[in-house]
Amino acid sequence: MKNSDRYSLFAIIGLISILIFAFQSPREYSLKEMFGESFLVGAALNYNEVNGQEERAFPVLKQHFNSISPENGLKWIKIHPEPDQYDFEFGDQYVALGEKLNAFVVGHTLAWHQQVPDWVFEKADGNPKTKAELLKTLEDHIETVVGRYKGKINGWDVVNEAIADNGEFRESKWFQIAGVDFIKTAFRKANEIDPTAELYYNDYNVFNSKKRSAILKLAQEMRAEGIRIDGIGMQGHYMLKTPSIGEIEKGILDIHEAGFKVMITELDVDVLKRPKEAIGADLAKTYEFQTEYNPYEKGLPLEIEKELSQRYADIFQLYYKHRDKISRVTFWGTHDKASWLNNWPVKGRTNYPLLFDRNLRPKAQILEAIQEIIKDTN
Repeated sequence: MKNSDRYSLFAIIGLISILIFAFQSPREYSLKEMFGESFLVGAALNYNEVNGQEERAFPVLKQHFNSISPENGLKWIKIHPEPDQYDFEFGDQYVALGEKLNAFVVGHTLAWHQQVPDWVFEKADGNPKTKAELLKTLEDHIETVVGRYKGKINGWDVVNEAIADNGEFRESKWFQIAGVDFIKTAFRKANEIDPTAELYYNDYNVFNSKKRSAILKLAQEMRAEGIRIDGIGMQGHYMLKTPSIGEIEKGILDIHEAGFKVMITELDVDVLKRPKEAIGADLAKTYEFQTEYNPYEKGLPLEIEKELSQRYADIFQLYYKHRDKISRVTFWGTHDKASWLNNWPVKGRTNYPLLFDRNLRPKAQILEAIQEIIKDTN
């Protein structure tokens, strides 16, 4: 073999090796680095991710997220199941993980109409508590929970989902007994116990103008009364087609112009069709398994993958456009298998709503699309 032929062969082998390595080594991304100083990028964590049983989760969290939220572990029924009983195991592990990750730590949630034990609203004899008794129960809970994590939890979803889609106050047991004062009391007490933590109101369908107007009216009323409320959390539970980017943008602008911080608190994109009554994130609207609502059990068709990628690209193009107004974008879950959308609104489905698949692998097509948006904008 001539030397020139030998060199050509070596060159071809080298090129093949480079190509093989390129295809075997997926490009590394980091969501938190992509957005740098624009806004924090967060994920809601479940029990196994917090206590370390989901070992694969920590490297993903460390690489991609600089904020964390608790999915269920700090909700009332979990942390305060009985009048004289608190369970701080999850909370303690959660704030310790936040410190390990050097992350902005969010507390979720102090007052909500879901996942609250009956004793909160009832006396020992089963009769409803008076307004004064209920507000005292709320204050004691906040004093204990917020007090334990003072200086460790950086921001609290103080009140969650207190406004209905029609702009009226939700007829929860909180509101039926205490009226709007349960909201004001919660914010006052949270500020008293930890004046350094940010305090938020959090809700879904904030793109709905009637609902958003009611939320802002309440927030402005509280501020006028000297009650601190720092931001409005816009839950980002979206579908492939709805809401429109324009509707989402109007929500961002209105909240910002009203003088409150904007954060996207529960981002995911449901790729499956659902009963038309189940729009938003009302946990009360749950349906038993039906095959017609579980069309992609074996995986997403290519055209749906493309739609999901484009939807996330459009969403993040909007968020990046308004990065001066948004302080945080938090995904409601870390990966598809952990998503609540596998069981809501139809139980037992296989859904694909997040940026990491069931094996915690990044969905490269979506991440590439997001990164291109940032490059093009800059």
